[in-house]
Amino acid sequence: MKKKVEVWSVISWVMVGLFVLFLIYPMVGILNQAFFNPEGAFTLEQFVKFFSTPYYSSTILNSFQVTLAVMAVTLLIGIPFAYFYSFFYLKGAKFLFVTAILCCMSAPFIGAYSWIMLLGRNGVITVFLKNAFGIKIASIYGFGGILMVQALKFFPLVFVYMNGAFKSIDNTLIEASANMGCTGVKRFFTVIMQLSMPTILAAALLVFMRAFADFGTPLLIGEGYRTFPVEIYNQYLGENGTNHNFAAAISVIAIVVTALVFFLQKFLTTRYNFSINALHPIQKRKPKGIAGILMYIYCYGLIALAFMPQLYIIYLSFRNCDGAVFKPGFSMGNYQKAMKKLLVRSINNTLIFGVVSLLIIIVLAILIAYLVVRRARLINHTIDTLSMLPYIMPGSIIGIALVIAFGKKPFALTGTMAIMIIALVIRRMPYTIRSATATLQNIPISTEEASISLGAGKIKTFFTVTTPMMGNGIMSGAILSWVAIVTELSSAIILYNNKTITLTMSTYAAISRGNDGLACAFAAILTVLTTISLIIYLAVTKSEDIKL
Repeated sequence: MKKKVEVWSVISWVMVGLFVLFLIYPMVGILNQAFFNPEGAFTLEQFVKFFSTPYYSSTILNSFQVTLAVMAVTLLIGIPFAYFYSFFYLKGAKFLFVTAILCCMSAPFIGAYSWIMLLGRNGVITVFLKNAFGIKIASIYGFGGILMVQALKFFPLVFVYMNGAFKSIDNTLIEASANMGCTGVKRFFTVIMQLSMPTILAAALLVFMRAFADFGTPLLIGEGYRTFPVEIYNQYLGENGTNHNFAAAISVIAIVVTALVFFLQKFLTTRYNFSINALHPIQKRKPKGIAGILMYIYCYGLIALAFMPQLYIIYLSFRNCDGAVFKPGFSMGNYQKAMKKLLVRSINNTLIFGVVSLLIIIVLAILIAYLVVRRARLINHTIDTLSMLPYIMPGSIIGIALVIAFGKKPFALTGTMAIMIIALVIRRMPYTIRSATATLQNIPISTEEASISLGAGKIKTFFTVTTPMMGNGIMSGAILSWVAIVTELSSAIILYNNKTITLTMSTYAAISRGNDGLACAFAAILTVLTTISLIIYLAVTKSEDIKL
């Protein structure tokens, strides 16, 4: 008798095939260029060159230094912010939440550009302090500038994570600690922080990966402080000569480094392997006295500082500008210039690439989540692992790998819409997969069994019962994937051309050419697009949280 073909087994093998074609095959190309010279002989020459030349090897130390500093600062400022938000009735809490999310949903390099306009050598604050008070402020460029920009950009990620963790703490634990004399700061560190440790480690990893892979911020504001992603770009597409084999070798080193950090975080998380359920949610208190005033100053002051760059960019987009010089008066001139400089094409490409990529991501995320949770097998766990690989890779590496794999026949896709969409799907799929998987794990399988027992087939149950119940998790991950898609820079800068240019690339191109007014117009439109996306998400889901 012929063995009946099982649908989910077919889907598993199809998934494996897709990952092999669009992820493994391109990464093999990276390895080939890193370990083999143009004549085809095996060599470690590029790795020896990297580690034996301080000019290059210092980029590892630089990236680690600034990334670890960013991770530490985001935890230091994000955890207190989340604590005040979760444990106290703050006036305007919804405003704080939405604004904090908006702060982390813009393209990182736009924040760097805005801070240069504010605190750069000719920044408005720099010039004002020098002319009015004779005060010369420290340079915004280098390590300090990268740290400030990325910390203000990424601390909302810590806030979102910790807000979810604090909501999971049972109030009876807080009351029990109080009865035992553990209150105030001592209770915060010995009870609340210990219960939240798995979430703290997860938030730290996310910030580390985002900061380590950030390409635009160190490129714009780093100046002499060179980091990994920037060096990879310079070796592949730099103006002072390129070395594709060397760029591939640096890419391999970057993958190894980020993978080690990822597995270290996983190991540390296993030491705090417990779960808590808030049968009695935390009882919020009203902030009182001097402590309450300081709480408001901290929360609103931090949000104002983090959101100021986006507001300033929007303000500058309406200022009269000639090249890099802003002049008195306001007009729509920058937007009129943008209309002549591929604005319509940039918006169309951004929306088309974004929508198509997101639809593909949602379909893949639903299928992968179901395979991992409901059909736990070796092949499906392999799929889950493969889906997480892009999470630990800088975007420039994905871009280079795709160029190597699909830059020539039989898969000549370079410069096409297809390769842009492939890159976006690969890069931003992990967000939705993780969110969908976490949601499905909390849905009892008895619900599906009940549907099947009432006569519905497995496939019908999947589409009519399981998938709708995963809706909130899918939406949560999808909004993160969407915003990351429309603000993508590091892989797009390797792959784009004039026909496939997006809003993010138009903004970067205007900045690199010194056309500040035009850059502000593109950046303002991009900011408005991400704001509208978040508002639509909150309106549709009627949720006050985004689960990462």
